[in-house]
Amino acid sequence: MTDKQPNKTRGMSFIELLVAISVLAILATVAVPMMRWDEKRRRENHMRVHLSLMRNAIDQYKEKCDLGMIVQEDVEQRCYPPTLEDLLEGVEVIDPTAQSPEPKVIKFLQRIPIDPFTETQEWGLRSYQDDWDSDSWGGENVYDVYSLSHMIALNETYYRDW
Repeated sequence: MTDKQPNKTRGMSFIELLVAISVLAILATVAVPMMRWDEKRRRENHMRVHLSLMRNAIDQYKEKCDLGMIVQEDVEQRCYPPTLEDLLEGVEVIDPTAQSPEPKVIKFLQRIPIDPFTETQEWGLRSYQDDWDSDSWGGENVYDVYSLSHMIALNETYYRDW
């Protein structure tokens, strides 16, 4: 007499397969929005850094001009840089406290950053003379920068209002 064991099926039944696929589908519906949210949050952090870099460069230019280290011929500029490119190309700075002031060129920006939402180096600019909510640049100077994106941020504000 041979000892035969009952036939055991190997693998999964159809119902087990359906349950496994359902669980994977539920996990995917949760993971995809989380990945999109995380990507948007990462881009927002990049934009915060880029805006901060440009605003700090504008502030440094203003500070040096207020100290008399940068000579501006146009009084209407109010010691703000004429363009973002001036921060990039650099300006001649003279230390008025030095015995023999030698002008040297200081660059306030290494490059104009890319807006992570418009994916261009184009930024909205405001002059000191512009209205605070103006969306057209008067061209007198660069008082502030903002994104040209019309998208809404995770905190439900517009990126152009940052």
